[in-house]
Amino acid sequence: MKKLVLVLVLGVIAFSATAQNADKAKKLLDEVSEKVNSYNNIHIDFKYELNNKESNTKQESKGNVTLEGEKYLLNFLGFTKIYDTKKVYTIVPANEEVTITNAEDDDGSLSPSQMLTFYKNGYTYSWDILQNIRGRKIQYIKLVPTDSESDIKSVLLGIDIKTKHIYNLIETGKNGTNTTLTVNSFKTNQPLSKSLFIFDESKYEDYYIDKND
Repeated sequence: MKKLVLVLVLGVIAFSATAQNADKAKKLLDEVSEKVNSYNNIHIDFKYELNNKESNTKQESKGNVTLEGEKYLLNFLGFTKIYDTKKVYTIVPANEEVTITNAEDDDGSLSPSQMLTFYKNGYTYSWDILQNIRGRKIQYIKLVPTDSESDIKSVLLGIDIKTKHIYNLIETGKNGTNTTLTVNSFKTNQPLSKSLFIFDESKYEDYYIDKND
């Protein structure tokens, strides 16, 4: 009986600690979300790394994205993507091609406008390690998808404790692929052109334009 009581007590303590960690993680994520939503616009320069040791695959690239509400302008892997809240314009200079799709018909992958808030739905949270990276205290939150059929095993979200900005994101896939997105610069409330998120078809007269209406 004493052993049973001890097991129950230890179980309650472990559950309580786990709940406290989850609450602490959620509180920090809420602070990040509140900070992000307080800006009129955000410009991010980032580094992208993909590694899979089993297939000996390694890929590195840089990109940038400008966000204003739901609108975004993304430059990455040789293409430009514009979203004006109604349509998505994907411009590929190498192929001289533009693809125009309705927002709801896009490929369903994580959009840049969700990059800083994607964790709000579909994940459980837990407090992870604290690292000192070049003088910055980066607190990691571990996220695990609630969908058991997700291709993602887990995500580590590194948050700068001082600024409440996301420093990096490390995604581990069930297929052994690790993807890391590191923020190199994070600028806010920049002066933006009124036409930044407007697709001007006249600039692409020599391009093949695929309108998937």
